[in-house]
Amino acid sequence: MPLNAFIVEDNLSIRESLIEALDELAGVVTRGVASDEKTAATWLTDPANEWDVAIVDLVLEAGGNGFGVLRACRGRHAARKVVVLTATANPDVRAQCEALGSDGVFDKSMETDALIDWCSAQSRAKESP
Repeated sequence: MPLNAFIVEDNLSIRESLIEALDELAGVVTRGVASDEKTAATWLTDPANEWDVAIVDLVLEAGGNGFGVLRACRGRHAARKVVVLTATANPDVRAQCEALGSDGVFDKSMETDALIDWCSAQSRAKESP
């Protein structure tokens, strides 16, 4: 059973590249996407939607940001993971994300491979009995 992801990224080319990499390298199936906070929060908190991991950028389309998405996901089931993939992953941002319940923070410019590896590990853990 594949790992189901929801991607929150407003840059179309980054989003498409991430979806492709997750599929090819980590066996992750993207179940939905959003480019803004409101759409992401609505989808992620809808009990009808199935997801295992949400990958959230902090800088989103006007009217919100990834911090709001993290806040919306605070009440999620413990098995669901939320990680941040951002170009602004300095120590203060990492601490703020962790305080809002993020399971990890990855820098877009240097840690995308680490995110793929993390997702692969999550996928393998899901498949283990």
